[in-house]
Amino acid sequence: MFSLSFKLPLVHTMVMGVINTTPDSFSDGGVHFRRDDAVQSGLGMLACGADMLDIGGESTRPGAEYVEEAQEVDRVTPVIEDIRSHAPDAVISIDTRRRKVAEAAVKAGATIINDVSGFRHDPSLAEFARDCGAAVIIMHMLGEPRTMQVDIRYNDFPKDLLLFFQERLDVMSRLGINLEKIIIDPGIGFGKTYDQNLVLINRAELFTCFGVPVLIGPSRKAFLGKILGLPIASDRDTGTLGAIAAAALNGASIVRVHDVAPAVQVCRVIDAIKRESLEAGSNRIVAR
Repeated sequence: MFSLSFKLPLVHTMVMGVINTTPDSFSDGGVHFRRDDAVQSGLGMLACGADMLDIGGESTRPGAEYVEEAQEVDRVTPVIEDIRSHAPDAVISIDTRRRKVAEAAVKAGATIINDVSGFRHDPSLAEFARDCGAAVIIMHMLGEPRTMQVDIRYNDFPKDLLLFFQERLDVMSRLGINLEKIIIDPGIGFGKTYDQNLVLINRAELFTCFGVPVLIGPSRKAFLGKILGLPIASDRDTGTLGAIAAAALNGASIVRVHDVAPAVQVCRVIDAIKRESLEAGSNRIVAR
């Protein structure tokens, strides 16, 4: 049984590298669709300092089309196996909503299950996570990928998300999944307006009330394109760095990015700044 503890506070802001083994990813245009390309990219991310990799075989961009379960398995398992064979200690997350895909991925070497539906699409997926000992990432999404940006409505934002996570954590607790194996993700861009995405980054600390790490994934998202006037997702890496810096300063413990090397550098700087604040405490020098 896999054992992974995410006790807070984490030693440093963790960087999760994204590998989409799909031909229709919004962010990279399918550059990881070929197995060898995905493996080499993953190994490169680890060499650049990624703390974990998130590997997915189903696009979750707005309007994404359905992918057959067997096809999703075929896309992700060889990549996970190859990365694991070259980097035995790598922490690998499988980005899926389906139990059978997670089963194949864990067998191949994944140790975290990242479900964009918050373990609502397939309730048995949480039971599998418990039984195999995998850590879980519970993400908030409004609706499903195909329709999530069509009609965005909340009763009270971001309170609705806090209620969602409380309900999901209660479910996990009843199943016997320990808090030390849980990460939560407010779901930047998953059924959120431009302004709501900014709120989630600026107030990430709201979600630390549950005592579990908060993951923020703003990488190359459309709200950055709106801010910067950049319609092509792959042009938004510099803007992504600004978003992850803000998220890390405001409570995020993990950031999910496509371009790992600069993100690792940004997080090291942010961590140094945060340490100075903690160490100074009541002894801070006040200028006169």
